[in-house]
Amino acid sequence: QVQLVESGGDLVQPGGSLRLSCAASGSIFSINTMAWYRQAPGKQRELVAAIPSDGSTNYADSVKGRFTISRDTAKNTVYLQMNSLKPEDTAVYYCNVNLRRFSWSIGRDYWGQGTQVTVSS
Repeated sequence: QVQLVESGGDLVQPGGSLRLSCAASGSIFSINTMAWYRQAPGKQRELVAAIPSDGSTNYADSVKGRFTISRDTAKNTVYLQMNSLKPEDTAVYYCNVNLRRFSWSIGRDYWGQGTQVTVSS
């Protein structure tokens, strides 16, 4: 089995910062892409940032220059540093990891339970 445990969501004032973490554990052979998605009330889930195994990164236009995604391969952990937060960043943030559980298996997506980020004064 595979577990994704997220942490770091909180209530923060506009202009503030938060750091989200997501640790993958269990039977893992290799991890491909790690990513963060978010879903605001009444809206579809959207990709915020992704980091493939080669370390390259890509971001949604709405967060470029404010958010930074990174990963610690040894810890199977992905981070999202969020700076200059805006009220429109308010959402539940979900970790998504594409991984192989065994050498002979194909990659499959796993999701974290979600962590609430609220940006409000």
